[in-house]
Amino acid sequence: MKEIVVSFFLLSGTFFMLIASIGIIRLPDFYIRMSVVTKASTIGLGLVAAGAGIYFNTLEALIKVLAIVVFIIATSPIAAHIISKAASEIKVPFWDRTDLTDYREASETPDPPQQKKSSYGRRKT
Repeated sequence: MKEIVVSFFLLSGTFFMLIASIGIIRLPDFYIRMSVVTKASTIGLGLVAAGAGIYFNTLEALIKVLAIVVFIIATSPIAAHIISKAASEIKVPFWDRTDLTDYREASETPDPPQQKKSSYGRRKT
């Protein structure tokens, strides 16, 4: 039974990491890529670490897994926010379909935001 639970956690975590990897390649702009990397890889790493903690089933492993998960959950969103803010400051363009209403109304953003035309989601002729 333990092997089934561990396998579920490991496969689920690997699936989320696969989704993050595909998102890096397939999504249209930097900011959307940052979002998927932050969310999917954090969840994936948490599930893989939980699977490892269940497999080893010791207090030492539990403490290490909890430390890893807490550190990743605490640092990953902050790092993504800082990187995205830096990209905004150097005017990395947004995807042309991005709704920038809130961005334009914010007081701490560089103006005007740039948008790039992309062929993402369009049929190739």
